[in-house]
Amino acid sequence: MTDTTPWLIVGLGNPGPAYARNRHNVGFMIADLIAQRAGLRFSRHRRVAADVAEGRLRVGGPRIVLVKPLTFMNLSGGPVAGLAQFYKVPLAQVIAVHDELDVPYEQLRLKQGGGEGGHNGLRSMSSSLGGKDYIRVRFGIGRPPGRQDPADYVLADFSAVERKELDFFVDRAADAVEMVIERGLEPAQNQYHAS
Repeated sequence: MTDTTPWLIVGLGNPGPAYARNRHNVGFMIADLIAQRAGLRFSRHRRVAADVAEGRLRVGGPRIVLVKPLTFMNLSGGPVAGLAQFYKVPLAQVIAVHDELDVPYEQLRLKQGGGEGGHNGLRSMSSSLGGKDYIRVRFGIGRPPGRQDPADYVLADFSAVERKELDFFVDRAADAVEMVIERGLEPAQNQYHAS
C-alpha cells in the first residue's frame, strides 16, 4: 500500500431516477456529496459498469476513486471487483457506504469486515472481492414500522420527517468517510459512534 494507491469509495444504490431518493440509495447520496466537496465529476468508466469520479480528497490529499455501480444493488460486486483490480486497490482500502436497517436513523456505524446482515449489495461485494475485510460506513435507516416488508421499506423514499435532517446526516456520513481515509478507522469510530 503506497501513497499512490487510491482509496476506492463505493456508494451503494440502484441506478436511475426512480430510485434516487430511496433509503437504499443513501450510499449514492454520500458519494455524490464527497465528489462535490472534492470538485470531482462522475463519468461512465470505459471498462466497468459504473460511474466513477477520481482525483484527490483535497489538494495534496489522498487519492480517491468514487464509485456508483450501474448494476442493481444485488450485482454491485462485479463492478466493484473490476475497479479494485483496475486501480490495484487492496481490500483494506475499499470503503462501502450503505444503508443499514440494524442501525437507528441518525446514527452511523463504522467497521472493517464482518457479516453482511442480509444486505444484498454487501453480499455481492464480498463474493466478488473474494473477502469481507473491507471497511463499511453504515448509515442507519432503522427498522420498518409495523409489519412493513423490509424490502419495501428500503426501496421507499425517506419520510417527510426524515428528509428534514437528511442533508445534515449525509454531510456527517461524508465527514466520517473522509476521516477514515485521513486519520484511520479507529479515530473515526471514536468520533462518530459516540455522537
